[in-house]
Amino acid sequence: MTRSRFDYHAPESVEEAVELLEKLGKNTFVMAGGTDILIKQRHGLIQPEAIVGLKKINNLDRISISPKNGLVIGATTLLADVAAHTGIKKQYPAIAAAAQNTANVQVRNMGTVVGNLCNASPSADNAPVLLAMGAQLAITGPGGSRELPLNEFFKGPGIHALQPAEIVTSVHIPPPRADSGAAYVHLSARGKIDCAAVNAGVMITMNGRKAKNVRIYIGACAPIPMRAEKAEKVVVDKVFNGKLAEKAGVTASNEAMPITDVRASEDYRKHMVAVLTKRALVGAHKDAKKK
Repeated sequence: MTRSRFDYHAPESVEEAVELLEKLGKNTFVMAGGTDILIKQRHGLIQPEAIVGLKKINNLDRISISPKNGLVIGATTLLADVAAHTGIKKQYPAIAAAAQNTANVQVRNMGTVVGNLCNASPSADNAPVLLAMGAQLAITGPGGSRELPLNEFFKGPGIHALQPAEIVTSVHIPPPRADSGAAYVHLSARGKIDCAAVNAGVMITMNGRKAKNVRIYIGACAPIPMRAEKAEKVVVDKVFNGKLAEKAGVTASNEAMPITDVRASEDYRKHMVAVLTKRALVGAHKDAKKK
């Protein structure tokens, strides 16, 4: 049975938000855009007694880019703003592509990148490329502030590493090397509004014609976005070409652990892991060669 009423709080600082979360305790949820939490509430998946909204907190919707510090995306920054940001499209095009490919226009105009991550869905559109690019989360809670690598954040479907009363305030992506490139690709079997049936994010660093370093992350094919380490080894220290990318794709497919659900079958997902991994590798290599 869904709960029709809950208390809504709109703090004006992160510290006030943390204090509210401590005070209100269990069944209190943090809301940035609301595109996930309100749907869960409507379907009875959660029963919030209170919601702490972050929209009134100054500077949480910031986007900053610098050569030294890289890219910072605040907790309430909209997906649409990330997708349309000139600097992100120029310097971090794969991140803009992931935001642009999240759901539909209505969701992108309400939802946030950080909210998409905190939902901890294995198919989250923004997770694979951020993982591949070495993103870190800035977190504030009762014990103060800390940073957590994004690859330590996901613990299972809908489960993350936040402690009680902690809030993710931003995601930080380090500046990419001049000889590196990144790409994001996804496939939704039932239309753009649906969650990805399979997605992939890749970052590659070149040394001449050889791939010096590669990170490949696949979504919707394991309990959390998975790193395809065996596929990475296929590419590292080899002269990059389409055949090598295809071999890595097959290897990634063998690493994947998909299930059959309403969005796609296990066999279909495995096949598409091979296809999308190849596409993402080729795209990341192309991006690297532009620089």
